[in-house]
Order: sequence, then C-alpha cells, then structure tokens
Amino acid sequence: MLKKPAANWREARRESARAAVLTAAWELVREDGLAALSLRELARRAGITTPTVYAYFESKNAILDAMFAQAAQTFVDLKASLPATDDPQQDLLTEARAFVTFCVSDVPRYQLLFQYSVPGFTPSAESYELAVRALDVTRELLARNGVHDPRHLDIWTAITAGLVDQQVSNDPGGDRWSGLVEDVTRMFLAQFASEKNQ
Repeated sequence: MLKKPAANWREARRESARAAVLTAAWELVREDGLAALSLRELARRAGITTPTVYAYFESKNAILDAMFAQAAQTFVDLKASLPATDDPQQDLLTEARAFVTFCVSDVPRYQLLFQYSVPGFTPSAESYELAVRALDVTRELLARNGVHDPRHLDIWTAITAGLVDQQVSNDPGGDRWSGLVEDVTRMFLAQFASEKNQ
C-alpha cells in the first residue's frame, strides 16, 4: 500500500531534521571533542529547542548511536571501495593505509568507533553490526595472506590502531607513525608467514 503524500512529507521532514541534528553534532565534536556533546549546545547549533531534539532522538546516547552508525557505514563503504588485486599483501597494505588515514583524518569519529571514550555509551546491536562487517573484510584479507588465527587478527588490530593512537597523540597532522604502515604490514606478515604452509 502506498503511503499518503502527507505521510511521505512528514517522514521526509523528520529525516531532514534528524540529519540536521547529526550534522550539528559532528560539527560540535569535531571542534570541541566528544565530551563537548551537550543537547543544549546541539539544539542551539541546529536552530531548534532542546525539547525538539527529543522529538527526533530519545536521548544523547541515541544521537551517539546514530553518529556511530553513520561513521561505521562510511568505514564499510571505504573498505568496499578498495581495489582487490591478485596481490593479497598489497591489498592488505592498501587497507591498512586506508584505515590509518580514515582514523587520523577525523579523530572524534575514530574515538567514537574504536575507543570507549564516552562513559555510558554502547552502540546498539544494529549499529555495531556495521563495525563487525568492516572487521570481517580485514579478517578475509588476512586469510588471503595465510593468517587465520583469531589471536593474530587481534594483534593486527592492536598494531594498526596503535599507529593511529601514536599519530593522533604525538604528531597530529604529521606522518611519523602513519608513515610506518608499510613497514608494520611487512613485519606482521613475515612473522606469520609460516601459516601459509599449514
């Protein structure tokens, strides 16, 4: 059954208003950090009243969840856009570079996705599933390189996230640690190359 035009208009208006709130939320956290996300300031920036924010999001955590979902979907889309070649090592290196660039280019987004930096916030199952899908791509890339042990996936994520942490903490805007991606990738694969023959 087709929706009535009025219902379509109301739904479109609601989605537009939600999008405006999320845009204002991203602007706010990119300027002042995730801790600065307050509903009062968010409403002011979005040009609405604080009670109106609650008409679109039931809580601050609901806003954070929507932001998490947006960020995770962007990450999934990025991974899907990366080329797949006949060289699995090069593909892993390409993905690692893309991950580090994605993270250091937007620190609040990185913190929301990959760190528990907001006390009391846990993403919903639906939003978290997007992050799991992105990790599955990495798992498949490692498997193409002969790395299957779940512990080694943990090592890989710790190493790549560690590069990001060092970069954003100690050389923001530079490349002291992000420039080490190729060395780290080759070292990691060299360490676990024996798995290819198992």
